[in-house]
Amino acid sequence: MGAIVDAFANLWGDTGIANFTYQNGIMILVSFVFLYLAIKKGFEPLLLVPIAFGMLLSNLPMSGMFIEHFELTSSSQLTDAGILTIFYLLKPILPSLIFLGVGAMTDFGPLIANPKSLLMGAAAQLGIFFAFFAAIILGFNAQEAASIGIIGGADGPTAIYLTGKLADHLLGPIAVAAYSYMALVPVIQPPIMKLLTTEKERLIKMEQLRVVSQREKILFPIAVTVVVCLLLPSAAPLVGCLMLGNLFKECGRTARLSDVASNALMNILVILLGTCVGASATGATFITWSTIKIVVLGVCAFAVGTAGGVLIAKLMNVLTGGKINPLIGSAGVSAVPMAARVSQIEGQKANPANFLLMHAMGPNVAGVIGSGVAAAVMLSMFGGY
Repeated sequence: MGAIVDAFANLWGDTGIANFTYQNGIMILVSFVFLYLAIKKGFEPLLLVPIAFGMLLSNLPMSGMFIEHFELTSSSQLTDAGILTIFYLLKPILPSLIFLGVGAMTDFGPLIANPKSLLMGAAAQLGIFFAFFAAIILGFNAQEAASIGIIGGADGPTAIYLTGKLADHLLGPIAVAAYSYMALVPVIQPPIMKLLTTEKERLIKMEQLRVVSQREKILFPIAVTVVVCLLLPSAAPLVGCLMLGNLFKECGRTARLSDVASNALMNILVILLGTCVGASATGATFITWSTIKIVVLGVCAFAVGTAGGVLIAKLMNVLTGGKINPLIGSAGVSAVPMAARVSQIEGQKANPANFLLMHAMGPNVAGVIGSGVAAAVMLSMFGGY
């Protein structure tokens, strides 16, 4: 009889219910909120659904889907690692591959047609450096502060890449914060855009961009790769893959490679990266004061970056005699193409005949390059410590 009781006791002890903690409960509720925002509200479901479900799976006790602090010492360990742990082990290469897909999906034509867009993309990186110094003040070291600051670029792959190099122990909260704010661009940006612009500015209609030749589109990724990687070699994994993907798209000879990179490969990578990012947000490590600070600093960084882009666009509008709608400056953050779509939506709210999408894509793709460059600067400065 005692053996039967012990067997049932062991069975109960191995259930998720017996091992459930309040931290698990909080994170599961957070995953439900993310699923609601993605499915019901349509806030970037391609990002939020895999993140939320990965978070749900890793916070169901005893599921074995994700093992924290897992170190691979032999291939035989993989059988017990959990599938989301295996996804997580791929994190050193996933950001660069994501950039390959982004490059194959991106049209740099608006940036080439209007090179001044680079200024808006650069100004929107202000949030990165604001959050860096704020994190230092709050007690984080330089490597941790650099990793937190990169959230302000609204670029999830770059945040994962830099944090994996400088502060791997903070990867979970930083990655979740970066991807969450990317998905919540339509919520965070519009109030800032309206606060910093007048109704007259929002009504400005911009002239149609010039047509960019195929030769220019082919030379652009090659030139950017050479210049950026000579100045900042540590930017090569991200910027190099971004430009390679774009060259696949624009050269006219690699349509099959471009199609794979922008569709099948990109979709697979989003699933892998999204679920492992969500899985890293386990209750035991996520619900801490450091995480709360990171989440707050992240949203501040994103807000400052948005404001920086809008303000430089306002200045450029004055200098050009009223030819630039400041709403496109908010697209200088790296969330492609979400931020550009927000500029278009807000512009049409002010004037239904306003079409700002292509103009906003200039600073938007400049922001992708800018966040990669900012990450390379941080890595060069603090990677040796």
